[in-house]
Amino acid sequence: MPEETTKANNERNTSNTQNGAAKDDLQTAIELSLQESQQAEAEQRELHRALEVSAEENAACVKRKRCEGSGESCSPADWIRQEDCPVGIRNVGNTCWFSAVIQSLFHLPVFRRLVLNYCLSEREKRNIAFMQELRCLFALMVGSNRRFVDPSAAVELLRDAFRTSEAQQDVSEFTHKLLDWLEDAFQLADKQNNPMVQLFYGTFVAERLHEGKIMSNIEQFGQYPLQVNGFDDLDECLEGAMVEGEIESLHSEQTMSSGQERWFSKLPPVLTFELSRFEFNQSLGRPEKIHKKLEFPQVIYMDRYLHKNVDQTHGRRGEVKRLKDQLTVLQQKLEGYKNYGSGPTKYPLADMLQYVLEYATTKPTNVSPASVPVNPAAHTEPSSGDSSQTEPDDAGSSDGSGCPQTATQRTHIHKPFTQCRPPIEVPLQPAPHSVTEEELYFVRSCLQRWRAEVESTTNELKASIDKVSQALEGMYSDNSLCQVPYRLHAVLVHEGQASAGHYWAYIYDHANKRWLKYNDVMVTESTWEELVRDSYGGMTNASAYCLMYINDKLPYLIAEDTDDETGQALKGMDSLPSILRSYVREDNRWLQQELREWEEQYCQAQHNKLLNIKLVYLVLYLAPCLFLWKSFGSLHQAFHEEYSRLYELSQEETTPQQDPRLQHVLVYFFQNQAPNPVIERTLLEQFADRNLSFDDRAISIMREARSKIRLIKPEDMDMDEYLQWHDDYSMFKTVFAYLLTGLEQYQNGKIREALNYLAHAHQDNSVLLRKGEKKGVDQSLIALYRRKCLKLNEKAATLFKSQDENDVADAVTIMNECIIPCMHLMVRGSISQEDLDIIELIRSCWCSYLGQDMDDSVQEKLSDFLPRVLDCSAEMVVLKEPPKVRNSPHDLCSRLTAVMEPQAGPFYYFISKSM
Repeated sequence: MPEETTKANNERNTSNTQNGAAKDDLQTAIELSLQESQQAEAEQRELHRALEVSAEENAACVKRKRCEGSGESCSPADWIRQEDCPVGIRNVGNTCWFSAVIQSLFHLPVFRRLVLNYCLSEREKRNIAFMQELRCLFALMVGSNRRFVDPSAAVELLRDAFRTSEAQQDVSEFTHKLLDWLEDAFQLADKQNNPMVQLFYGTFVAERLHEGKIMSNIEQFGQYPLQVNGFDDLDECLEGAMVEGEIESLHSEQTMSSGQERWFSKLPPVLTFELSRFEFNQSLGRPEKIHKKLEFPQVIYMDRYLHKNVDQTHGRRGEVKRLKDQLTVLQQKLEGYKNYGSGPTKYPLADMLQYVLEYATTKPTNVSPASVPVNPAAHTEPSSGDSSQTEPDDAGSSDGSGCPQTATQRTHIHKPFTQCRPPIEVPLQPAPHSVTEEELYFVRSCLQRWRAEVESTTNELKASIDKVSQALEGMYSDNSLCQVPYRLHAVLVHEGQASAGHYWAYIYDHANKRWLKYNDVMVTESTWEELVRDSYGGMTNASAYCLMYINDKLPYLIAEDTDDETGQALKGMDSLPSILRSYVREDNRWLQQELREWEEQYCQAQHNKLLNIKLVYLVLYLAPCLFLWKSFGSLHQAFHEEYSRLYELSQEETTPQQDPRLQHVLVYFFQNQAPNPVIERTLLEQFADRNLSFDDRAISIMREARSKIRLIKPEDMDMDEYLQWHDDYSMFKTVFAYLLTGLEQYQNGKIREALNYLAHAHQDNSVLLRKGEKKGVDQSLIALYRRKCLKLNEKAATLFKSQDENDVADAVTIMNECIIPCMHLMVRGSISQEDLDIIELIRSCWCSYLGQDMDDSVQEKLSDFLPRVLDCSAEMVVLKEPPKVRNSPHDLCSRLTAVMEPQAGPFYYFISKSM
């Protein structure tokens, strides 16, 4: 026992020494790199002006692209970065692959420090431009006030290297190229101290048989490729990659077979597995994606794949092989008991024996099944020899006169609905015609014994299978082979097919112990369950193609920058070199200027609304005020009566056939608990309308209302709040107008136009519902009809498949103007399962076209819009502007009544069924 403890301690000390050595090597490389940085500080100053110019160009580029297609109406809330929220990266045209890889690397603090502190000297002319842009991009991702940044400059340099700017890049190719550039950029006099090599590159020993001897050579690797086909989890993939064929120990006396083995001799701190999910189909002449499910853990132990553990692993591999063979035999035996029989249909043997036992013990009958009448109710006169067929009546019976009848006079009358038992007792289950007691005893004893034997054997097999399975699971789980843990840092996901698709990344936030999803400009908190659903594959078109693990025993990999004097963690701008700090400040200054410009335009628009608001009252509230002025002689009476009437109206329940909010603005205000000053001023504005001053009483009320309005001081009510409530009601009417117009268009067969109106209704309604449940329309009403309209996708798909030039152009227009914007809106916020199902149906439809023979021009158009079909997280949705709609409340009330009539069409049916 002491010897085992000493051995374990020695192994642990050796592991710690190696980990410490790896850390020292990387720290030495970083220190050398930083020394060069200090020596070249003078050269950095020359770049200062260039960085300022770059900041101006970047700000202008972001502003221009942000507002393309939507003018200047986008809210500043969409521009500004939330506190402690990571920065997204804009997709500048099929560049989601760039975002996924760069985000995964940026969120490794050790890598981020190397890039930000890189010395831009003249010796690296080949990659100096890219490293400069990468530093600027990283600096913005650290300290920018923007919610997302623009990577155009760095992307263009990479595209030049690929010699293409149109096709979506292969991520594996891009990552290899990126590591190659980084290795070259950090190249020092001593190649072994290159920080990029120390961080991302490892070595493995390849052993093979040659003339009876094991030959070995050492090779370097960056991303380690793993096959997916034929394996169920990551460990199986690694086992398959480590062993090709069979190779025996040198000390084995058996004949050695050919094969090759690989063993990791040095693992990098950042271990990246490249999952080969794409393969070339020779028969079809094109690449195809492998959608097979492949599981991977959050922590993987690499001990069993290390060269130093070769003897220990060999012994366990032999035991694993023996246990797997034993497990196969046990499972085959159990299968024989679970599915027994020589015919095409098989059954559990224990059940079959039980059924035979039940048959044997069923009470026998002497009645032949053929002799049982088909319809006993038809036999009304039984034979004289069968007394059981007569109705017994010991007390006698009488005819209609009350005279008793004799036995000869009684006639059996069958009562089909009241008779308690059938004329002949026929067993419900099949039974033997005759069984002697001896036979029954013998059969019962045999069947019971056999069934007990089968159940016992089945239970023993199950127990043995569980025991062997547990032994297999625990084969590499003991402490001696759990000394080199690697924790999952990032998962890069691809959705689509081999020729087109969308990329995003799940990255672990080590500081806050959570998973974040980086989907271009969208950065959202996620869960392990969501990651599994999107990454394992086998369920949808999405699956992981790259796994990035980091050594869990090297905490400096994820440690944030600290101040040398205080030891406090540095965050944001404080962690940047001074020259990059100035660059980020300049970009943030440009952002503030953009915000000021937007505020000026917004305030002017609000002022215009204030000037026009009285005109709205003239049109909307003429009738009720006219009635009140004729009926009452004072403002107080009229005000009280109208206030009470509208409050009572607001208490009515909203139904699909009638929405009281459409009848008056104050009903909307009451239902949403608007402040009293807003309600009172709104009502006073109606009574102050000069166009209703038709007699002395009306003029008197109007003047009194105006006097009260003038008495309202600025501190008594917030005019911005007042305007905002009226803006909300105006938007509510517009939403209803869009909804009703969409329904009318659908009933007229104009599906494309209907979907556009419904998309606008959904977009504006979502804004209202975020402010309150009663602020907008029930979203399910819009969603119900929108799903019907989304069947327009079938028409687009049919047009596209024809490959006719005009039809394809029409299909692309439908997708870009109708289907895709609508899908992007649907995935924002909460989404129903019905909506998710139809989105997945649309995605599957277009993904299926990737594998079909099409003209190059048609395939190019598909590759152009398919990423937008697969990626519904665009930061901005641009809808085709619909024609103006009528949104007068009275007009909306009448249109709602009309469209809800039973004879109006399918909308009434759908709504009535959904309520």
